[in-house]
Amino acid sequence: MKKLDAAFFCRDVLEVAPDLIGKVLVRRFTDGTVEHYKITETEAYRGEEDLACHASKGRTPRTEVMYHKGGKVYVYLIYGMYQMLNFVTAGENNPQAVLIRGIEGFEGPGKLTKHLQIDKSFYGEDLAKSERLWVENDGILPGYVTGKRVGIDYAGPWKEKLWRFTLSSK
Repeated sequence: MKKLDAAFFCRDVLEVAPDLIGKVLVRRFTDGTVEHYKITETEAYRGEEDLACHASKGRTPRTEVMYHKGGKVYVYLIYGMYQMLNFVTAGENNPQAVLIRGIEGFEGPGKLTKHLQIDKSFYGEDLAKSERLWVENDGILPGYVTGKRVGIDYAGPWKEKLWRFTLSSK
């Protein structure tokens, strides 16, 4: 399998988010164990105009990495207990990110980050260079279905966007 390079992530989030479906998330743990997981669900967050995106409030210490070139990891804490794993996409000063919502065996972004032992130390990590977290392409192009993003009722018309991508069972 081939590790995805930075160019894969330096595209619009609406291209990257569905393209991540079926790709393989690889995690090397501190004990040296390496595990592989098929990505089964993603959500796209697209810039300052998207009221569901953290960048809608502008550039802050929390969102700084979203303004970097695609291929970085954006991790943040919600509800004081769950880390959320995101991959920055697009080019510099164009804040977009893909939330990884599901991997094979773990549905839900909080469950998967807990299993993968993702913490704030991953914030800003370069997926193309990391030795502890990266994405590989196994060459398989699976089908996916689209749906509304989850938990963003506050986002007005942006909550209606079909920017959640889930591996199709077909």
